[in-house]
Amino acid sequence: MSHVPGPVARRPRALPVTGAGQAAAGSYCRTRTSPLWRHLLWAMAAAWGRFLSRAWLCRTAWQGCGRNYRAALCAELKRPLVIEEVTPRPVQPHEVRVNVHFCGINFADILACQGQYQERHQLPFTPGMEFSGMVLETGTDVSTVKEGDRVIGLPGFSGMAEECITDHKNLWQIPEKVSLREAAALPVSYGTAIFALEHRACTQPGETVLVTAAAGATGLAVIDVATNILQAKVIAAAGSDEKCQLAMQSGAQSSVNYSRGSLKEAVGKLVGSGGVNVVIDMVGGDIFLEALRSLAYEGRIVVVGFAGGTIASVPANLLLLKNVTAMGLYWGRYRQQNFPVFSRSLSSALQYCQEGRIQPHIGEVFELEEVNDAFLHVTQRKSTGKVLLSLK
Repeated sequence: MSHVPGPVARRPRALPVTGAGQAAAGSYCRTRTSPLWRHLLWAMAAAWGRFLSRAWLCRTAWQGCGRNYRAALCAELKRPLVIEEVTPRPVQPHEVRVNVHFCGINFADILACQGQYQERHQLPFTPGMEFSGMVLETGTDVSTVKEGDRVIGLPGFSGMAEECITDHKNLWQIPEKVSLREAAALPVSYGTAIFALEHRACTQPGETVLVTAAAGATGLAVIDVATNILQAKVIAAAGSDEKCQLAMQSGAQSSVNYSRGSLKEAVGKLVGSGGVNVVIDMVGGDIFLEALRSLAYEGRIVVVGFAGGTIASVPANLLLLKNVTAMGLYWGRYRQQNFPVFSRSLSSALQYCQEGRIQPHIGEVFELEEVNDAFLHVTQRKSTGKVLLSLK
């Protein structure tokens, strides 16, 4: 596990023309070329071997390349993932092959591997909802990205692999000033935060936002966006003093450790009887109910998740008495229901990061072989900010 990874490479690794590179070139020579071309290819390989990227070999001799890549596979629900070599397949006309550098770990990945996510996957499958990387190859109908472009991807699942093939509509180009490491932390967390605050809660400058699970990836993203983009005031609620301190360092104006007592009472001491304008809740259960009771007149609460494991029932009389609104956010569904708005949330996150207005917090970076340790790190609530897998 690397806590401070080194510089991120911005181009595919070069293969010397020995071993796998030699085999790939040799396969191409044997199956696709005349003796003259075979001689020329070997001459070029000898001269340029140290600089020939794997992407070049695959583009010119795809059927002869045949180099497997590693992927994390869920072969059996509720069992540890296994790392296996996978045989690459050709891209379809609308698809793009990406050399994955970083993959974000989300609670949804863990739920999917336990068979508890709302979308079920046929076994075996590779988890991984979001990644960053570089384009290796594009299908014949793709014009939105080209080989060598740096992209973030939302393939649904399949991102925890050294390579990922996905529809070109699932990719967004990374601006020049945003690193691949930073970019991998943006899609789910910041896409959700922007959607929850802007599209659902319609947060206004100067309003007070209460965010639960504030030291998690989405919680810190909510603090970042609310404070630095929307100019709102943030109360961060978390389950330990250390997490509250991190939330304060990330821009929250005040914090509440809800493991020490009533969240509603603590919030009341901070804002008085008026309450907060917006709640972004990712915990559920009793924390959700106390947050709901902390709302001001015409306040809005957005349900984003149930990290606490309990789904609360909404007491409708509270909605009536204060004219408050309770709403949900299943961010991924907007991809099917309203793609332009979904895409705009991602484009905004990338633009804000390019402009230096937001700064994603990356708590831990694990290697692919440590994927089960990474899952355990998240489920044991040890994580703060975004947890990433490094595929390089």
